[in-house]
Amino acid sequence: MKADFPPHTIKSFTFSGGTKLAVYEGSIPIGFTARTAAQTITAKLHYQACNDTVCLPPRNATIAISLSNVGPALSRSRPAESRPYTNFTPLSAAPKDRITSTFLSHGLPLTLLILFVGGLALNLTPCVFPMIPITIGFFAMQSDGRRSRRLALSASYVAGLVVMYSVLGVAAALSGKLFGSWLQHPAVLIGLALLMLVLASSMFGAWEMTVPKFIANRSGGRAGLAGAAVMGLFVGIVAAPCVGPVVVALFTLVAGIGKPVIGFVMFGSLALGLGSPYLVALSAMPRPGEWMVQVKKAMGFVLIAMAFYFLRPLIGDDAFRWGVAASLLVGAVFLFLSRGVRGRVLRLACASLLLILGAAFVVPRTKGAIVQWQKYDTKTITNAGKPVIIDFYADWCLPCKELDEKTFSDRAVAAELDRFVRVKADLTNNEDPAVQKLTKQYAIVGVPTLVFLDSAGRELNAQRLTGFENPQAFVARLKQVR
Repeated sequence: MKADFPPHTIKSFTFSGGTKLAVYEGSIPIGFTARTAAQTITAKLHYQACNDTVCLPPRNATIAISLSNVGPALSRSRPAESRPYTNFTPLSAAPKDRITSTFLSHGLPLTLLILFVGGLALNLTPCVFPMIPITIGFFAMQSDGRRSRRLALSASYVAGLVVMYSVLGVAAALSGKLFGSWLQHPAVLIGLALLMLVLASSMFGAWEMTVPKFIANRSGGRAGLAGAAVMGLFVGIVAAPCVGPVVVALFTLVAGIGKPVIGFVMFGSLALGLGSPYLVALSAMPRPGEWMVQVKKAMGFVLIAMAFYFLRPLIGDDAFRWGVAASLLVGAVFLFLSRGVRGRVLRLACASLLLILGAAFVVPRTKGAIVQWQKYDTKTITNAGKPVIIDFYADWCLPCKELDEKTFSDRAVAAELDRFVRVKADLTNNEDPAVQKLTKQYAIVGVPTLVFLDSAGRELNAQRLTGFENPQAFVARLKQVR
């Protein structure tokens, strides 16, 4: 089959650097010449949608053309039939996240600033926050007091983050699966929990954490720069369920721009924001000494608690809470009863901190408002007649649980949600065809994602939320939906 394309037009775009490009705009009839006895021909169009600022990734559109009215083995030129293409996503219909909207409206400098601030904020997510004492302790054991070495360690750590996020972003974009969905596999969760226990044994002196000699010799000894990079890779994995939506959205934007240097700078800004607090921590950190022994012991109990953190989707919330509490409280008692002339102040400080954290998990939480949700159903949404909120979640998604526990249970949020039809869509099993269909239909790149429909059933793209949001900000978001 031979296609007969109509004349194109020549245009210059902002992203093309003054180079004029051949483009098509609007509805374009494409004729073809075919010589076949088949009754149906499948045509495939490779295209890339662009506007004056950015291009979407290249896509393929397919169409089945019926030749039932054409005699066999005859050649005839005819325009493609006017019917909907499959897999066709025009630029105007492409989902626009906040990062893309900022880049389109305000350009690269403000986008880089927002990515840096976003990286700082990601340190407070439930996936990253528990890793802060572990990471700082690692740096403390590697630093010899020289500022240049501290900066080199931090740079290696950030480089590890950039590599991990870039690789995970590429994998998510190519596979089309939800970012972080690999954490649904029990083997992965158990493996990470066992890794935490192995690392905890190192903190108690059972073995010394080193890397192979051929790496250590090239990185300054011990775990050195290579170890810092590996730590960045590891934190990137741990953080994946929380930062996944940000990374996937960023990768989609970078793929659309098509400029590797800009992509590297964007990922670098996000990773630098996530890693920059450790630059400050390293600068304020005293030289290695007896105090490190006490910190390592405290870190060991924190790592045991982290094992329960990874097992939470398998053992349930109650077992998770009591497991973490027991780990931290036993650590506090151990440090309080330890004896030693040096490092007494820091030992008692670490013990007190573990005691406070452990008690926080023991104290019963005040129950907030109870919000009832319906299971996702197309008829429920179609016949709603009032605003609809769809909560896309997964059992392995820790920020989803945080939304349930901290935001949806807030009384002000619950009162505002009363005027919505509330629907939850379970995306736990990414291999389920129904889940794949929903993921594609609503362009879900990560969970939690909250989609809002107005009373007429139209999605309000500006109100879409990916990730956790505190109750005050969420109430303000709800009030904009009518």
